[in-house]
Amino acid sequence: MDELSSIRAFISVAESGSFSEAARKADSSVSTVARHIKALEDELGVRLLNRTTRQQSLTEAGQIFYGRAREIVQELNSAKRDAASFQQSVKGLLRVTLRISTGTTLIVPALPRFLENHPNLTIDVSLTDERLDLVANNIDVAVWLGHLEDSSFIAKRLSPSHRVVCGSPSYFRKHGIPESPSDLARHNCLVFKANYYGNTWKFVKGDNRVDIPVSGNLRSSSGSVLLSAALSGLGLVLLQEYMVRTALQLGTMQTVLTDYQVSPTEADTALFAVFPHSSGVSPKTRAFIDFLVDLFRAREATPNVPRSI
Repeated sequence: MDELSSIRAFISVAESGSFSEAARKADSSVSTVARHIKALEDELGVRLLNRTTRQQSLTEAGQIFYGRAREIVQELNSAKRDAASFQQSVKGLLRVTLRISTGTTLIVPALPRFLENHPNLTIDVSLTDERLDLVANNIDVAVWLGHLEDSSFIAKRLSPSHRVVCGSPSYFRKHGIPESPSDLARHNCLVFKANYYGNTWKFVKGDNRVDIPVSGNLRSSSGSVLLSAALSGLGLVLLQEYMVRTALQLGTMQTVLTDYQVSPTEADTALFAVFPHSSGVSPKTRAFIDFLVDLFRAREATPNVPRSI
């Protein structure tokens, strides 16, 4: 029999003093209550109740078990109420700011599922690679890349971060494959103009560092724009691995120069969910943080079969 139901039946008998009263409260039968008590006593190997024709009383073992069992059931009931209250209180307006590329490629496509689970919540999404003042702009959650310098914020790590050089199979069929960083001078390199790398792509192999000037016919401050162009076969891109992971798995993009590591910067440590420090995190903020953690954890758990050539 269900152990929790048996424990609840025992507590009811202990408090009411009779099987019939416990059965009435549970809208059950006396025989069902009796079976619950017997199953519990058999499980524990001790007698919990002294039975008489009119009243039940607790044995010494029953008194000990009753005290602990009652506490456990009360805690369980409290946990259930808290969970229900949490669901009901995830409501109102949640303001979030997301990195453009991360937001458009990963987070925004998953928002319908999150909002379906929280129908009383409205999300205001800003897409920018600028680190806005969270307090001044009343932002509840931001997704940032790299170190967090302001200790008044809390940062929850979502994903590791490193960059890869990649292009589409159609581009490589037409223009060939770079075998070393120096070969990039002969390729159309699509430049992300808003970061540390710019027109110089930096590589490390062992103790050797190589800085390669690159150029191409497209520059953008949006990683999503560069990814879209690279998918169409326009050129090579240097982007965060999490941005191109799906394309790598599908084979629509392939990595090159895998013997080299793109020289990391402070901004490449990880992707974080950031929110203002306060005495208590609101249910809507906690729900969104949990959603982000689950989203990126699922991506990390998905077997990654990067296509390299």
